[in-house]
Amino acid sequence: MQHDKIVVGLDIGTTKICAIVGTKNEYGKLEVLGMGKAVSDGVIRGIVTNIDKTIIAIEKAIAEASEQSGIEINVVNVGIAGQHIKSSIHHGSITRDRVDDEITVEDINRLTNDIHKIVMPPGCEIIHVMPQDYIVDYEDGIKDPVGMSGVKLEADFHVITAQTNAIRNINKCVKRAGLEIENLILEPLASSMSVLSDEEKEAGVCLVDIGGGTTDIAIFHDSIIRHTAVIPFGGNIITTDIKEGLKVMQNQAELLKTKFGKAIAEEANPNEIVSIPGLRNRPPKEISIRNLAHIIEARMEEIIELVHAEIITSGYANKLAGGIVITGGGSQLAYVQQLFEYMTGMDARIGYPNEHLGKSKIEAIKSPMYATTVGLVLSGFRAIDERENRYNENRNHSGVKKEVRGQKKGAEFFSKLIDKTKGLLMDDFHDKGEY
Repeated sequence: MQHDKIVVGLDIGTTKICAIVGTKNEYGKLEVLGMGKAVSDGVIRGIVTNIDKTIIAIEKAIAEASEQSGIEINVVNVGIAGQHIKSSIHHGSITRDRVDDEITVEDINRLTNDIHKIVMPPGCEIIHVMPQDYIVDYEDGIKDPVGMSGVKLEADFHVITAQTNAIRNINKCVKRAGLEIENLILEPLASSMSVLSDEEKEAGVCLVDIGGGTTDIAIFHDSIIRHTAVIPFGGNIITTDIKEGLKVMQNQAELLKTKFGKAIAEEANPNEIVSIPGLRNRPPKEISIRNLAHIIEARMEEIIELVHAEIITSGYANKLAGGIVITGGGSQLAYVQQLFEYMTGMDARIGYPNEHLGKSKIEAIKSPMYATTVGLVLSGFRAIDERENRYNENRNHSGVKKEVRGQKKGAEFFSKLIDKTKGLLMDDFHDKGEY
């Protein structure tokens, strides 16, 4: 087992803060060494609203994961979500000086770095820049132009931005918990790594991650991410609806939802009644399961309508042969898959994060509610692999070696993430003894 490579994913969610420690086995599968989680009180709809409560929850989750894995945790890969996340398409181009030479990775990096410099609205910051298709001398539809000859290199880029304050608050919480952020990753991208197959991404698929505070969307086509969106509704709003509609306590509403909830009211038995304890000196309250299902169905229909609207907006509604993959805690609601199929007319399945998982002592990790955290660990390994590949490529090209220090991983999936390692790559590999 590659114990020299251990990655920790930290999901700062609305309902829970979860940390997973993972390593790769000899077959390249992810083995989970430890997991820790804590109730998240300081996060609302994916945004940190109470620094102190969030720090305490992070410390608790990390301590639990560290104790279970027997590994001291200092560096983490953190997910970011929230209604403030925005995505847009930007076009970039460069003119190459060396007409006779082949297009190199450095040319692609230069093109991507130019996109990083575009002016964003005040208070926004770029977190991911992902190439769509490249154009070489007006020849379009090129996926990988490296090795081609050409003067003008252009590309469309999917640019994802987040609120600067939201990023700062996450950084503050993680640092005050005694940790360092290796990579900051958009949560639907992380989830897609753990639940989607390569075939689905190529055929066209929409990932819907129903979390506690938000529902995250990522649309793939031809193995390229084409659209991302965050809807500010999740499982918590359903719990609130139940609480207000049935006049019960918050914790009772959550239990009713998870144990007896159904996304389609007609599937609930009209004669089934649940009795819950009343408040002090009051008789027990009887709840109709059919009424409960009606409340859940109404809100789920609203969420699905918003998801369907995003699919239509993306322009890929008729190109998604892979249909919809539903994951996150909200996907565990009974009949949610059938409701998605009925309302969108598309095939749907529940996404479990076992696509890349090896044997694990922790069975709970295979639940859809941990899809994002597993994906954060996988994305951390992808960043390591890309860094090593890049390093080896540059070692093999004489005269290019010195350029490693200043490179950005622009052409790769997590292009923005290499910024933090600028100037440290060579030292990193010295330390690991990989010379």
